[in-house]
Amino acid sequence: MSTDAVLRELLVRQLDHWLPAALHRARRATLALAYAGGDAAGAEEALRVVAEFADRLRGRRLTVLVVADDGTDLPARLGAAEAALPADVAVHLVPGGPDRLPVALKAAGAAGAPLLTVADGADPDPALLAAAASGRPAELLLVTTPGRSLRPAFTGAGFPLVTEVELVPDGDGPARLLGYATGSDRGLEAVKEALWAVDEYAGVRYRDPADPQGRLLDISLEPEPGPLRRELLAELARSGPRTVTELRRFATTSTVYRAADANRALASLLASGAVTRDPEHGRLGGDVSISAVPSAGSSA
Repeated sequence: MSTDAVLRELLVRQLDHWLPAALHRARRATLALAYAGGDAAGAEEALRVVAEFADRLRGRRLTVLVVADDGTDLPARLGAAEAALPADVAVHLVPGGPDRLPVALKAAGAAGAPLLTVADGADPDPALLAAAASGRPAELLLVTTPGRSLRPAFTGAGFPLVTEVELVPDGDGPARLLGYATGSDRGLEAVKEALWAVDEYAGVRYRDPADPQGRLLDISLEPEPGPLRRELLAELARSGPRTVTELRRFATTSTVYRAADANRALASLLASGAVTRDPEHGRLGGDVSISAVPSAGSSA
């Protein structure tokens, strides 16, 4: 399975979370899918997911924008998927690449209502990010080449919650950087759960950009905690003692891991003597304070 296939599965899982919430929250919503000459098959998968929510679309209006190179078969493929959609869904195919998104979103009147933007092969251009952030609420999945952090650009555009991960295929295929930006804790949690729930035999592994050692991680419902242990120790070295609640939040907002993974990593660090806790005994609850043991970082 390629990185394209993993990204399609992530999109399907995220739509399963986003679409019901968007339809419950507002009478209109927009799904924008943009592709830079890559695999636009994700648009077909997305329309199939939308069709599954036909009963919830009554009295609502969903606009689906597909911005892609106008390949000879893409309109026909999307037309076949569109035929299964209720009349409440309007699908618009816009020729071009992700740079056309700002104009397309403005023409669709996407601002001020739920908006999920997927930009595959895009640069974090300020105009694109501003357009994606115009939704209320707004969520963005952006896929680009590795080598830079997307976090500064995303937060600068007004997205308070960000996560990013590199998708590294087996063999000679190029790695890809996936960034997700939102203002919703639940949206962030849903993406994290989806990341670790995709096909673990996909031939793709993850790399956390926040891990200085850049270790590759197998996709698993219980990911290997080594990089997270190092990142937690580095955070404790920077900030001093932190509560379990604060470290869970750090894992969720600053690494590729989930809050539950932080508990497993902390239990391992405590068992190894790399950190201490206060109080020393009892349940590892949210108000327990964790402190790093000096010089423990090298043994994590």
